[in-house]
Amino acid sequence: MKATVHVMLKDGVLDPQGEAVRHALGTLGFAGVDAVRQGKVIELDLAATDAAAAEAEVKAMCEKLLANTVIEKYTVSIR
Repeated sequence: MKATVHVMLKDGVLDPQGEAVRHALGTLGFAGVDAVRQGKVIELDLAATDAAAAEAEVKAMCEKLLANTVIEKYTVSIR
């Protein structure tokens, strides 16, 4: 089973990396980009065979290690 975790900063948290990308895009001539939010994608290969159990396990991983839940939000996709 495979899991994909998308981690993004929560709304309202400043994103200096996203702002740097937005500025660089403008410098390169890509006008009209008002905002950029940058995050990360984590892909996991799991031995689990039950989708619900796998999702619960990956959410526990996010809460303990993969996401800083004070400032980040995450979504989990199992396939």
